[in-house]
Amino acid sequence: MTDNSTSVGKGSRPDGDTSALKGRTGAGAPAETRGKTTIADGVVAKIAGMATREVPGIHNLGAGMARAIGAVRERVPGGGGGVTRGVKVEVGERQAAVDLDVVVEYGVSIVEVAGDVRTNVIGAVERMTGLEVVEVNIAVDDVHLPDEEEESEESERDEGRVR
Repeated sequence: MTDNSTSVGKGSRPDGDTSALKGRTGAGAPAETRGKTTIADGVVAKIAGMATREVPGIHNLGAGMARAIGAVRERVPGGGGGVTRGVKVEVGERQAAVDLDVVVEYGVSIVEVAGDVRTNVIGAVERMTGLEVVEVNIAVDDVHLPDEEEESEESERDEGRVR
């Protein structure tokens, strides 16, 4: 879990090295600086996962085994939606690093999709949490082919039949 003190913004104080206004309390302190804001690692992971899924060309998140386990979890009631599958974050007091395992659609430029993912994830995490995202590492684990989805749907239907 990360402990963030709310800040007014970069460069707004004479001592530019301090981004958080710690220790200022009482009537003379600005309201936004009174108290602490704590952001859990899981919150940052969910934001990064959602931001990644918004990018065109991303088919899914997670390496092969993680996707297989995630698919089973999604079918179990209360198993969760797997928003953070394929997302790993390291969160410090003022900074965060994000690692993503993704599956891209066949035919897209992986370089462009990766750039779009970085832009979207950094923007979302920094805007929503105030943390500085120092890096977004992307591992492309697979390419989704157009005919793969049809095959997996057929095998799911076959498994549901009475034998």
